[in-house]
Amino acid sequence: MSAIEILEILFVFAGGLGMFLYGMNLMGDGLQKSAGNKMKRLLGYLTNNRIIAILVGTLVTGIIQSSSATTVMVVGFVNAGILSLVQAVGVIMGANIGTTVTAWLVSMNEWGSVLKPEFFAPALIAIGAFILLLAKDQKKKDIAEIIIGFGILFIGLKFMSDVIKPYSDSPIFSNAFRVLGKNPLLGILVGAIVTAIIQSSSASVGILQTLAMAGVVNWNSAIFITLGQNIGTCITALLSSVGANKTAKRAAFIHLSFNVIGATIFGAIMFIIFQINQEFAASNINSIEISVFHTIFNVSNTIILFPFANWLVKLSGVFIDDSKVEQTEDEVHITLRHLDERILETPSFAVENSVKEVVHMGQITLNNAREAVEALLKNNKEKAEKVLEVEKVIDSHQKIITEYLVKINNLSLTEKQHKLVNDLFYTITNIERVGDHAENLAELALEKIKNNIMLSESAYEELKDICNKAVDSFEYAIRARETENVEYIREVERLEDIVDDMKDTLRQRHIDRLSQGLCTSENGVIFIDALINLERISDHSLNIVNYVESEFQPRN
Repeated sequence: MSAIEILEILFVFAGGLGMFLYGMNLMGDGLQKSAGNKMKRLLGYLTNNRIIAILVGTLVTGIIQSSSATTVMVVGFVNAGILSLVQAVGVIMGANIGTTVTAWLVSMNEWGSVLKPEFFAPALIAIGAFILLLAKDQKKKDIAEIIIGFGILFIGLKFMSDVIKPYSDSPIFSNAFRVLGKNPLLGILVGAIVTAIIQSSSASVGILQTLAMAGVVNWNSAIFITLGQNIGTCITALLSSVGANKTAKRAAFIHLSFNVIGATIFGAIMFIIFQINQEFAASNINSIEISVFHTIFNVSNTIILFPFANWLVKLSGVFIDDSKVEQTEDEVHITLRHLDERILETPSFAVENSVKEVVHMGQITLNNAREAVEALLKNNKEKAEKVLEVEKVIDSHQKIITEYLVKINNLSLTEKQHKLVNDLFYTITNIERVGDHAENLAELALEKIKNNIMLSESAYEELKDICNKAVDSFEYAIRARETENVEYIREVERLEDIVDDMKDTLRQRHIDRLSQGLCTSENGVIFIDALINLERISDHSLNIVNYVESEFQPRN
């Protein structure tokens, strides 16, 4: 074989692998977009029930077509404090099962000539392309992405398979796999290294299945390479855990230990079987049989280690000690940790996580508004100064969340998700403006204290009433953002109308008091400035619920 022929094989094989990876990624994106709110609901199912966590891990990995992406996301969730280690174990186990879906897709090429995807893959790409170009409905476009990705995936497999088949009798393949079969540790090492390099066990198993279709892989080598591939996929989560907190590092270690223990158990069993039946060990394996073993390994490994999940958590604690309490975090650092970039691996979860942090920012601002009102009404200097300090935290939150939303907006999102992200940009701006008005109220409180200004009883009661209604409107707006509940939206609309009317009415009453000499001019300026700020708070509250109402059909 000449150097040019070798280069041609490598180029065509690399091109086929590229199409396979791109097709798998495109199909995963389409599936993820089509899943939409289902992905969002999956987050709510992550409880301490490990069986449910396993099912969630399996479903998520089946949808996004990557156990590596799922485990990286798990590391991010643990780092963000969204998942506990106990919950993470179940999701990791489920991710290993979910990754077998791709292997079964690849093995479809050996189900029969009529069912061979490579036969109708070009037609699928054509159909998907026409739908993508002509359809206006986003759901149809998402389905088109799935169809095109499916087709490209199998065209890539055909490229890889066709370039290998003519050389299936070449001694280089038989000798290589014979060596790997005779040395189980070497087979596991090769599988792990290849998977670690391309950072996808689905892709590396797909390559092995392509070689099996060409009839160059024996049972002895395929089994140990497959076990190594399951270990190699852990490298992505391990690399992702660099820079994360120690608990997140433990989650990545749990993933590694889970696969290493499983590979050790199955490797020992298969080694004994191959020693007993060496003829079987040397016989060729096909892609369906690789899928069967890959599935049996991951399902059985989960069943075997499921009762020892807590032991896996404890084992991770032996190697990574996180018992020392780290320095207490402030609100800004907590938010930075919550908006973990690893969660961007799954856009649906990243969007939902952003909503939670926007709500969190709203709740901080709400508490600050209440403190500002109390400082204004009761001339409380300590509370007023605290409001001014917290306002800096609110400004920091706006910057952090905005930067995260920019990153999300560059991901593969549905039209609905894009709108939600855009509305979140506007929402945090409105929340920050409410924070500014709370700061204004605190400054008015300090001015009252400095000049020893006391409101008349009637002015105090009127101001207290409009304060409560304005702040309540903001509270309902944050609840509406969190729950999408129509009742909260309607309540904000009702309170905003009341505050608008009250502002004009109370302003006129105060002018009357000033003209009658019942209040001083200094009181008048503070009272009217307070009314303006409170009315603006209710305006921003209305803006927030208008975004919510425009995005969704609110739930009753």
